[in-house]
Amino acid sequence: MYEASGKIKVIFDTQTFPSGFTKREFVITTGDENYPQDIKFELIKDKCVWLDKYSDGQDVTVSFDIRGNEYKDKYYVNLNCWKIQGGSSNSNTAPQATTSTEVEPSPEDLANDDIPF
Repeated sequence: MYEASGKIKVIFDTQTFPSGFTKREFVITTGDENYPQDIKFELIKDKCVWLDKYSDGQDVTVSFDIRGNEYKDKYYVNLNCWKIQGGSSNSNTAPQATTSTEVEPSPEDLANDDIPF
């Protein structure tokens, strides 16, 4: 398990593939003003709707796993988000994802995620 905190830079639309697999990507900016890092995460399947509660510029903490696979002699790495906790980027209260129904995926769930490539 890994964690990263930062501000949401961009939230992309949900992508649906012919196999029925869905994913949604988003980018957060971490680090200080001198050396910011833009890091892209993804949510899969029913977790895609979690991002509906967030907007660009909002502070978040992302819990994620590193996932890797090989396809046609090329290697891919994805940062698979399994929990998002919101903060506030200004004096207004920002919406937060609830963790009461969020359950860490089992190894079986992770092995059968229907990656489209």
